[in-house]
Amino acid sequence: MRELTYFVACSVDGYIAHIDGSHDGFSQDPEYFADVFATFPETVPSHLRDALGVHGENKWFDVVLMGRKTYEIGLKEGVTSPYSHLKQYLFSRSINTSPDENVELVSNNTIDLVTSLKSQSGKGIWLCGGGDLATTLFAHHLVDQLILKINPFLMVSGIPLFSGVIQQTALELTDHKIYENGVLLLYYRVK
Repeated sequence: MRELTYFVACSVDGYIAHIDGSHDGFSQDPEYFADVFATFPETVPSHLRDALGVHGENKWFDVVLMGRKTYEIGLKEGVTSPYSHLKQYLFSRSINTSPDENVELVSNNTIDLVTSLKSQSGKGIWLCGGGDLATTLFAHHLVDQLILKINPFLMVSGIPLFSGVIQQTALELTDHKIYENGVLLLYYRVK
């Protein structure tokens, strides 16, 4: 059975982006990026892979789940298929048709689809954002693991890691790494 991993960068106070979707304040350190991209090469958007010299095979994931706000960050730049090296699912109730034939639009039956994806064989499923989708999937016990890149700053307001109410949940720290730039990479298994 596939595992679903919420792998995302956040501020110390738990925000994954500013209200406008921007990421000011998140580390841009080249050594940090090189290490993260070597460990998780599939998380580098397709249009940036050549420029960043990322050519590795998918190590962790072969499916990516994106909420509308997360997807629209690339769409504003004209990127309609941000992770063409993965099977892409866009979850939105406000978009009527997918902007790209390689991105499957999911407007309803979210839980049924994700449950079906988890039951299939393959590598893991990456939830790359957003807070609304994470809340829905977490509430239905579909998230198996959180891998957080906690950046050393306080955002104070923005798009939270979880946008809605979730029940208190115990997590088990299974691995960690501290970068010289102050970013903490924390691996948590949902108990």
